[in-house]
Amino acid sequence: MSIRLSVFTVATPDLQPEELAASAAAAGLQGIEWRYARTSDEARQQAPSYWGNNLATIPVDASEEELARYERAASAAGLRSIGIAPYLRCGDLDAAERVLAAARSLGADMIRLGLHGYDRTRPFGELYEEQRRYLAEAAVLCRRYGVKGVLETHHGTIAPSASAAARLLEGLDPDAVGVLLDPGNMVHEGFENYRMGMELLGPHLAHVHMKNAAWTSTEREDGSVRWTCGWAGMRRGIVDWAQVTADLAAVGYDGWIGVEDFSGEHRSPEMLRQFAAYMRELLQESAAR
Repeated sequence: MSIRLSVFTVATPDLQPEELAASAAAAGLQGIEWRYARTSDEARQQAPSYWGNNLATIPVDASEEELARYERAASAAGLRSIGIAPYLRCGDLDAAERVLAAARSLGADMIRLGLHGYDRTRPFGELYEEQRRYLAEAAVLCRRYGVKGVLETHHGTIAPSASAAARLLEGLDPDAVGVLLDPGNMVHEGFENYRMGMELLGPHLAHVHMKNAAWTSTEREDGSVRWTCGWAGMRRGIVDWAQVTADLAAVGYDGWIGVEDFSGEHRSPEMLRQFAAYMRELLQESAAR
């Protein structure tokens, strides 16, 4: 098995499931990770957007018949539904079980689990203990459904880095729960040596998201500088994706790399083509080292 390419549909908000699958297949991708969320009536009246009116989103109350549409869209294009990414809350096991059931129905291998945010209103120790209990209970559910639960390294949470995520999963079955490594998020918060983080995760390294981000500065009237982080093009941000792919190869990673580009540089079909071409280039280079 070798590294394969996929798309997380949050990044393609203007494409219906069938259009998304066809565009992904045409670009040379092999898998789809479906966004799973509730779209408000107000949002449906607006233009497509990443987190608003996203047209390739599985509704949280989708029936079996509705779920079948997403499975058919993927399979008709020769792709696999590899995962479902909901917006779960830490501790909500009932919601997690509903997503696990949907994932099993689609033949998907993983779902994204809930992760506590960190905003200075509660001490880390309390959040850590609650998260550990939730993950231990979620792992039981994941084994029951045969679907892995993953935590995404994300700024503004108690797992902004690979090492922080690894600490949360210590002692838990890597066949049941793992980590979705997102170097783009780690530009905002949580940066550390990529390979070291991968080595710390070990068998818990379950999935990778590909996007990029960069810091920009604004000078204030008093002469001080304010730095802000925002999304950047895949080739234009701070993440050195050549190094990331080389490090993935070095640790023997053979899973999926899924695009989650928020830069808006290209329309969705072209973004998928750019991602596939760039990753093929980088993977060939890392294999030749």
